[in-house]
Amino acid sequence: MKRNYFKSRLFLKYIWSYLFILLIPLVCMTIFIYENAVTNLRSEIEQSRLAQLTQAKVIIDGRMKELSEIATRISYDKRLARYQVHDPVSSWESIQALDQYKSTSSIIGEMYLYFHQDDKIYSSKGLNNFDVFAKNIRFKNWSKDTLYRDLNEATYPIMRPADIVTNSSGVQETMLAYLIPITPGSSSPHGTVMYLIKESELSSLIDSILGSYQGQTYILDNEGHIMVDNRQGEALTEKDAQALFDNLSPGIEDRNINGQAHSIVSVKSASNGWSYVTIMPSAQFFSSVLHVRSFIIMLFIIVVLVGAAIAVVLARMQYQPISMLVEFAASKAGAKRPDGASASGNELDRIRTALQEYSSRVDLQEPFARNHFLSMLLKYGSAQSLTPELQEAFDLRFDRTHHFVMVIGWDEDNMSETEKQERQDMIELLAQIEIPELNAHGYGVELSQLNQFGLIISFNLGGQDEFSHIRQIVEAVRSNILETFDTIPMIGVGTCYPSPDQLNQSFIEACSAFELRVSNDYGSVTYFEKLSQTQDQEFWIPNNTLLKLSQSLKQGSYDVAAQIVHSAIQNLHTSEHSALLIRCVCFDLLNSILKTASELGHHGMLQEVAPNMIYGNSLDELERSLLKLCAQICAQVEQNTQQEEQSIIDQIVAYIDEHYADNTLSLETVAFEFSISPSHVSRSFKEKMGLNFIQYIWQKRMEEVMHQLKTTSDPLKDIILRVGYLDTPNFIRKFKKETGYTPGQYRKMFSPDGQAASESDLDGE
Repeated sequence: MKRNYFKSRLFLKYIWSYLFILLIPLVCMTIFIYENAVTNLRSEIEQSRLAQLTQAKVIIDGRMKELSEIATRISYDKRLARYQVHDPVSSWESIQALDQYKSTSSIIGEMYLYFHQDDKIYSSKGLNNFDVFAKNIRFKNWSKDTLYRDLNEATYPIMRPADIVTNSSGVQETMLAYLIPITPGSSSPHGTVMYLIKESELSSLIDSILGSYQGQTYILDNEGHIMVDNRQGEALTEKDAQALFDNLSPGIEDRNINGQAHSIVSVKSASNGWSYVTIMPSAQFFSSVLHVRSFIIMLFIIVVLVGAAIAVVLARMQYQPISMLVEFAASKAGAKRPDGASASGNELDRIRTALQEYSSRVDLQEPFARNHFLSMLLKYGSAQSLTPELQEAFDLRFDRTHHFVMVIGWDEDNMSETEKQERQDMIELLAQIEIPELNAHGYGVELSQLNQFGLIISFNLGGQDEFSHIRQIVEAVRSNILETFDTIPMIGVGTCYPSPDQLNQSFIEACSAFELRVSNDYGSVTYFEKLSQTQDQEFWIPNNTLLKLSQSLKQGSYDVAAQIVHSAIQNLHTSEHSALLIRCVCFDLLNSILKTASELGHHGMLQEVAPNMIYGNSLDELERSLLKLCAQICAQVEQNTQQEEQSIIDQIVAYIDEHYADNTLSLETVAFEFSISPSHVSRSFKEKMGLNFIQYIWQKRMEEVMHQLKTTSDPLKDIILRVGYLDTPNFIRKFKKETGYTPGQYRKMFSPDGQAASESDLDGE
């Protein structure tokens, strides 16, 4: 891992984005699992409590039923009849019977038998006067009179709430009093059986319901009064509890008590109407899942760490091609900050800026690149080198069946600026032309000579005569020009070929036709096929072939010249004429080559022709010698062309150095100044100087601005205008990108006295 990756905000943004993609579902899933675990645990606890409450209810209901059955048996037991109990002789047997009934139930603390309006009360321990009984057994909330009244007036079973009972020894216990009139179910009972039940006997049955949890357990009578109150932890006031129980229904409920969530479970007995209730704070359920929470937290941390590592890997994979693009863009920009600091904005912004700059450069250079390719096609004829991508980029199609070249030219003498501009407009018009009625389209090519222009035509023949179809296309081009301009140029037309790879031959023929045109009048058209082909004998080399050979040598096109020589020699091979006549025919080829060399200024070429080249060698050896001469001429033409181009480029550079401060200076003005096509100037300038025309002018202006910033105190805007740049803000932006400083900062750093930038400089920036 490269450490400088982490200095990139974009790289860190990618890491955070992947982490967020991981963390959002992870956090949601963790919360869901945790909440689900708590909910399930709570549900299990509540269902368990409900089952335990139901079990406690069944047990207590059974015990209460057991007490009712004991009271029933007492009411029918003759040993406990009123007269039997009052008889001093048999009263001991009655007391013994009560003791026996008491022993049948484990929850009975003490049992009493009382007959209405009697001043005696009987227990398993003996007979007591009621006043003595009330003195020995004292209830905190149940007075003697109320006790007496309840014992005499009870007509249905009554369970008194738990109360503190003090016995004769002063011992206090919390007990419940259960009064059952006898005979049970009778509308006019004659007595009452009272059971004293320790509260612990009932509460112990439901203690196991809470287990280790904090909460309260209650038993309510059929009127909703609290009979048993068993509390662990917090407790409700009697008022709050009563208000809660008034609206309570059997089952499981969630209630908010004292601002806290509580879970309430209750069941109701069908036999006596009693309710059994437990109340527990919901918060303690969460403490029961601490081990689950710890496991989830540990798993969460592990997943986050693994996810972070994966996020870093994924971010690096995504960022790596971007960083490569940034490095490439920076390397191509040709300027970095001197202090090594990164440019403002993230990498995508820098890439976007670089692409915009490259796009503007491509838009600027695309016409020249397209023209350069078409120029090479005319010179070498290798259309196969144009890939589908380049065809799409240049919008070129060579999918027709026939192809030929037209050379369009003007008289360059006394050309005014208006005429130059008009011809430039004509070149732009013919840059791409469509002739749908003739199933043809054409592409314009700027030639090195300003007064000549090439036009490549591709068409489908469609069953017509080939030459007639070509003439119609030429006339259509002339008409198209005439519709826009007052005059039309002179035209030379090459031969039609079935492959675009042979366009170089058609171009040579078009140049020959243009050069050998009969008339110099505007609008004249010369077809290479119509040049003189008549010979006295059929075996003589046609005149237009010799013309084509001469023109190919003048253009430095060795491939075309070699093909012409080879075809001519092969025709001589197949002829049946005498060797002397064949040698004479060969003089046509040699004379054309030597004549062309002489026209090109290569007068010493004749000295290289040995006598045995004609008389002593075979035709194959002669062909090799002629090809050698052609190669020498073409090489010399290429060398002369390069020298001329270098000389012209030197002149153009000198011209730019002198006029770079002119804001009207452009590629077109320079091309017109030196009578060269703008496309040729652009291509040759880049080849010779290593940078394009616009870059060279910018460099000259930059150097001058930097020099004046160092040596003068003139306002920045004046300096920029003096070097021919009108857009001051754009210049400042490019200057900062080039040097890493604003012009004001540059002046302050590099001026001799270290003077600060002027206010006008700061305003401009």
